[in-house]
Parts: sequence; C-alpha cells; structure tokens
Amino acid sequence: MIRALTACVLGLAIAAPAVAQQTRNAPQGIIRVLDKTTGTVQDLELEIFETRTVGRLSVAMQECRYPRSNPSGDAYILLTVTAQGSETPVFEGWMIASAPALNAMEHPRYDVWALRCKT
Repeated sequence: MIRALTACVLGLAIAAPAVAQQTRNAPQGIIRVLDKTTGTVQDLELEIFETRTVGRLSVAMQECRYPRSNPSGDAYILLTVTAQGSETPVFEGWMIASAPALNAMEHPRYDVWALRCKT
C-alpha cells in the first residue's frame, strides 16, 4: 500500500512540469479595488512597475502574465500593496484572476483583486 502511494505521488511530481501552463508577459494589467466603507469600486489599468494611489492604498504592479494558449483565459499579476502610513506592505505576491481567494489581501477597508492582463 505504501509503495503504491509513493509511486503515485512520485508519478504526479514527475508529470507536473509536463502540464505546467506556458505564459507570456503583458505590458499592462487591470486590477479592481473595492472600498468596503463607501462601496466604491475602481478599476486600475497599470503599466509594469507603475504605482497608483487609490484612497489610502498604494498599488504597484511588477508583472502581469497570461496563458500563451488563451490570452483572455486568466491573469497572474504580481502586486505590492501598501497602506498609507505603513512601511510594510499589506500584500506582496501573486494574485490570480480566476482564483481571487487563493492569495487574497487581508485589509479591514479594502479588497484588491486581479482582473486581466492587457496585451
């Protein structure tokens, strides 16, 4: 039983790179910011390495990737979000448009999520 389970796990580990999705980089990305206090929703169109301020947040985008085979299928956006008056980021990492809860930003007032890359 243990050998079968080990063989299965090893097989999946070897097969994983074969099914990894090939991506391309886009020059722009679109993210959405929700102010939970006022109910205001704002879409930001960011260039690579651009930083924009929305309310009390500064949002910086470092990268926007999309599937090579399906450009409108998904978006993977690398973001750094900093709250006004704080030196440490509120969020720093990848957000995936098709799975916003996978790597969500925890903030009492704002929600930020990836929408798509703009090619």
